[in-house]
Amino acid sequence: MTMKLFIIKRSIICLGLSLLVGVHPVKAENSVVFEHRYDKRVHRYRKNWEKIIPTFVKIQYAGNMGVLSAGIGWDYGRRNQWETDIFAGFIPKYQSERAKPTFTLKQNFIPWSLCLKNNFFVEPLTCGMYFNTVFGNQFWVHQPDRYPSGYYGFSSKVRIHVYLGQRFTLYTSPERRYFAKSISAFYELSTCDFYLISAVTNKYLRPRDFLSLSFGLKMQIF
Repeated sequence: MTMKLFIIKRSIICLGLSLLVGVHPVKAENSVVFEHRYDKRVHRYRKNWEKIIPTFVKIQYAGNMGVLSAGIGWDYGRRNQWETDIFAGFIPKYQSERAKPTFTLKQNFIPWSLCLKNNFFVEPLTCGMYFNTVFGNQFWVHQPDRYPSGYYGFSSKVRIHVYLGQRFTLYTSPERRYFAKSISAFYELSTCDFYLISAVTNKYLRPRDFLSLSFGLKMQIF
């Protein structure tokens, strides 16, 4: 009788141990899977928000987007050959009553980047287009009623520009990298839709009458 009780108790203990051993790994495995999915979801969430953070800042002089403009932007693509800029600038009042703010949305394409020496690179060709608007009551999108129908075939509020240019970039060494990953100096030769139409319809105009030269600096933050 005693032997039978011993066998029964031993069987119960073995069954309990087997159940414990069998259950706990499943819980651990499910927990790992759950944590893995959660971490991936959080990573995707943070990565999407990080895309909104600008990767560089720019300042530009002239270019028919204001005497001086400052902005932020994002670069992307396999080689970061695409850029999107947002600029805010101003036009001094000159002969008018007050200075005028400007806003510019710009798209850039940089097909090549060549290393000249160590950390010094040159982008022999930069090109793109941008939309610029000037804030003020004297500028309009639709032709005012005071003009005959069809008198103006374009908007004075929004100008469409195209440009060609070059850049020269100096990458800072990691031990001296405090504020920027690199600093670029660039120049651009641009024109707008109205100037192009004027150049085509008025043969006496010279390139300096419809082309604009601008200069700028770019500070790559990330």
